Amino acid sequence: MAPRKTAAATRPQRLEAADWIEAAQDALATGGVEAVRVEPLAKALAVTKGSFYWHFADRRALLDAVLDTWAQGRIAAIRQQVATGREPEATLRHLAELYTRRANLRGLSIELAIRALARTDAAAARAVRAVDLERLKLVGTLFAGLGWPATDAQARAILFYSFLFGESLLDARTVTAPARDNAVRALIAPPA
Repeated sequence: MAPRKTAAATRPQRLEAADWIEAAQDALATGGVEAVRVEPLAKALAVTKGSFYWHFADRRALLDAVLDTWAQGRIAAIRQQVATGREPEATLRHLAELYTRRANLRGLSIELAIRALARTDAAAARAVRAVDLERLKLVGTLFAGLGWPATDAQARAILFYSFLFGESLLDARTVTAPARDNAVRALIAPPA
């Protein structure tokens, strides 16, 4: 006869704020900001809403935590991605590959949802601004490392990120892998 489970053994573990943030990110990825609601999240996590209110005052507090977690994560990621010790061109190619060949669709969905929210929400706009500033600064440094003057390096950094995000929205049969690779090569070429 199998041992009987006690009530404590069948009770779900106590959730941490990070569990709620991760569930909110999942909801954001699949349904946008409107999907980030306390009751559906509690149901998805198989807990009561009381668990939510243990960690967050309200939905806004959760959204702010999601924005903060996202911004910190994206800033840490770009810092790690450029601090590889590779040559600037190799680092830029690696970044382009991360976004175009090995795209993290969940991450891209979250980013697009946060960017959409940033149009009407000051906290989301601040998070996006912080991420963009760090990305453009670091990628601008890579272009400067290729020999571009500071102003041109910054312009190329803007074009680089505009391409990476825009390319993800284009039809894959229209913009084939070879066409995408040619665009990356042209974009990250050193000055003539």
